[in-house]
Amino acid sequence: MHMKKLLPAMVAASFFSTPIIVYADTQVEQLKQQLESLKHDYEKRIKALEEGLLIAQQTAKNNEQKIVDVQDQAEEAELASDDTETMQKNVFNPEISLILDGQYAHYKNNPNDYRLAGYSLGGESGLSSQGLSLGESELTLSANVDQLFYGKLTLAFADEAGNTEVGIEEAFAQTSALYDGLNIKIGRFFSDIGYLNQQHAHAWDFADAPLIYRALFADQYADDGLQFSYIVPTDMFLQVGAEVFSGSHFPASGEHNGVGSWTSFVKFGGDINTQNSWQIGLSHWQADIDERETHSIDNIKTTLFSGDSKINALDFVYKWAPVASSQNFKLQFEYFDRHENGDIALDDFLSTDISSYKGHQKGWYTQGIVQLNSQWRTGLRYDHLSSYSRGTKPLVLASAGLESNGYNPRRYSAMLEWLPSEFSRIRLQYNNDQSYKNTDNQVFLQYTFSLGAHGAHSY
Repeated sequence: MHMKKLLPAMVAASFFSTPIIVYADTQVEQLKQQLESLKHDYEKRIKALEEGLLIAQQTAKNNEQKIVDVQDQAEEAELASDDTETMQKNVFNPEISLILDGQYAHYKNNPNDYRLAGYSLGGESGLSSQGLSLGESELTLSANVDQLFYGKLTLAFADEAGNTEVGIEEAFAQTSALYDGLNIKIGRFFSDIGYLNQQHAHAWDFADAPLIYRALFADQYADDGLQFSYIVPTDMFLQVGAEVFSGSHFPASGEHNGVGSWTSFVKFGGDINTQNSWQIGLSHWQADIDERETHSIDNIKTTLFSGDSKINALDFVYKWAPVASSQNFKLQFEYFDRHENGDIALDDFLSTDISSYKGHQKGWYTQGIVQLNSQWRTGLRYDHLSSYSRGTKPLVLASAGLESNGYNPRRYSAMLEWLPSEFSRIRLQYNNDQSYKNTDNQVFLQYTFSLGAHGAHSY
């Protein structure tokens, strides 16, 4: 009886368990297939990675070889870089720069009556024309001559008494590939005496020259000559130099057999830190003058000086310029001391009156310029002069303008500039000019535009 009951149970259990076993076997087979598939995929990926690694290694090796090849080519090119650079620059030879300058000037006094007490002024030492005038515009052509020399020509266009005059302001060649730090310049150029003299007028911070420059150099001293300068390889900036000139330009004058005037100078300076820097200059000028021509104070007689003239100068410049800022500040100071010993002659084509002359003249100026932002600058300047003269005929010295009668010329100046861009400038300037006892109030509205290639200015 029990066996009869057990048999159907066993049959039922067998019936239901068979699908489960079959199902389990099917799952195992599927898992095996999936594992095989994964294994095959991984092998393909590993093989692809290995192939990619080999390609990357080969590419890196090729790149290293290319770098070596480029370095070799660069070294080969460097050997002939001077010739190549010169040829490339001469494709656009020469570079051309044009400075357009003009102004409106207003004076309280008659500008034709201007004089500087105690000084006999050169031909271009007077005031600019009243009202609208062209001022002084410049056309500059410059280029590398070859791998050794650089040349520059600057023509100046100025309005003189309603007539346009064209003059050669600079025409020189200078070396570019001599011994490190050594430079030779020959031709007509601005002397390195002082600080401001070597700069073109359009780079000045005021519309006119300091009084001491007007008195000694008729605003600026340039002559035909030869200059040697050398930058000494020291941690601090140190430059020494000497110049010899024909002596045919004011304040030297006349014909000379060889050297008519000469200068020597030394400049040194450096950085205090990333924001502050300074420079000091010492210079000396000397000439044996033969009939230097100026005008008497009444502009009727010609004044002729013959003798020895010596000028010593000191200049100092300090600059503050924060990193990544358009604001900056510049403090500038120059002092000049001149001794002359010779004869003064007054010539009116009918008679000549001669007096011995011994003079001592000195003067200085200081100015501060603040760059407020990228488009606005402002500044103040103060000038002060003094003089002493002695001779056998005081009336001759007085007619020549060399008697100051104890009066010391001075001037106060203020300016404001608008700079729409680095190529344009509009300047408003006021002078309280006490060059002689009748104080003159002067107003200038000046524009300066730069067209074409233009090199950086000096420190």
